[in-house]
Amino acid sequence: QVQLVESGGGLVQAGGSLRLSCAASGTIFSINAMVWYRQAPGKQRELVAGITSGDSTNYADFVKGRFTISRDNAQNTVWLQMNSLKPEDTAVYYCNALIQTSRWGMTRDYWGRGTQVTVNS
Repeated sequence: QVQLVESGGGLVQAGGSLRLSCAASGTIFSINAMVWYRQAPGKQRELVAGITSGDSTNYADFVKGRFTISRDNAQNTVWLQMNSLKPEDTAVYYCNALIQTSRWGMTRDYWGRGTQVTVNS
């Protein structure tokens, strides 16, 4: 009943920029943290950046100064602005959110299907 849908991925040259979006829809009471992860071929999924409902942010060291995470609580949407992209940023980027679907319900972990980002050198 809850869906996370990512968009904005694509092919870009090194040094370029992309902006990823992730929109949550369905029966949502509240959203706690919203997080971007990525997974490159043959590698484990890794945290890229996260943001709480109070706009506290956390970034992986390898994206600090290049990526910016933001969110709109009214739209249940999180964005990832990616600048100065490098070939090593090539990966499938996944959106993750901790969502409560009712006032007395449990908070659960939801994932999107991912969006491909490819950075050419």
